[in-house]
Amino acid sequence: MGINPATDLIYVANQNSDNVSVINGAINSVIAMISVGDQPFGVGVNISTNLIYVTNQGSDNVSVINGTDNSVITTITVGDQPSAVGINTSTNLVYVTNRNSNNVSVINGIDHSIITTIPVGNTPAGIGVNPLINVIYVANSGDNTVSIINGADNSIITTISVGAIPGPIGVNTSTNLVYVGNFSDDTISIISGATNNVIITLAGDPHPLGIGVNPLTNRIYVAGENGDITVIDGISNTIITSISIGGDTPTGIGVNP
Repeated sequence: MGINPATDLIYVANQNSDNVSVINGAINSVIAMISVGDQPFGVGVNISTNLIYVTNQGSDNVSVINGTDNSVITTITVGDQPSAVGINTSTNLVYVTNRNSNNVSVINGIDHSIITTIPVGNTPAGIGVNPLINVIYVANSGDNTVSIINGADNSIITTISVGAIPGPIGVNTSTNLVYVGNFSDDTISIISGATNNVIITLAGDPHPLGIGVNPLTNRIYVAGENGDITVIDGISNTIITSISIGGDTPTGIGVNP
């Protein structure tokens, strides 16, 4: 799921339908269905350019959607089984994790060319970007690590250990903290963006699958496989409540601050 708070539109990848649903946030209705590639999975929205990037795992490419008219303007070939999308609105660069290639494709948001490919850990899954410090975080689910990338030169700053099978990542730009959901040990690793170390590990709902961050309220929302949403206070980094949404296996969270 991706959200453009400027247009109040929400984009949802439908993996088995090979399309993207566009929801109007004002009326909570689907206003368009956009055909993309095979098995769309990750969605990233560049609020500065009103372009939406969708990873297609089955066709190893990225569909680029114009948010003005919901048309696909180009398709970019990336690595094997692209998964998550991270966008740096400050540099207009798009980062795509390629699960089976163990790397990250970096896309120029102006001409949509691949400017470099960054080797990371095994089976990169989730990705998060802090545009304020130009740093990118990649969860490597195959070796239980997070690769930290310098966006200035696309080099690896460091690689740190987290919990078992890390996946979703959420970045709180207000506090410069990074939240990583660890699927197998039901925990959330909290990384300091200042020191690049894990400062706290929280026990959360079983099998975290999605993380959403509201930097204005300092609330972090973690979707667990059991259908609960864990809410974390981003100041104290404690769990303040758990919300049952009544659904099974929620995999993504989008926040409109």
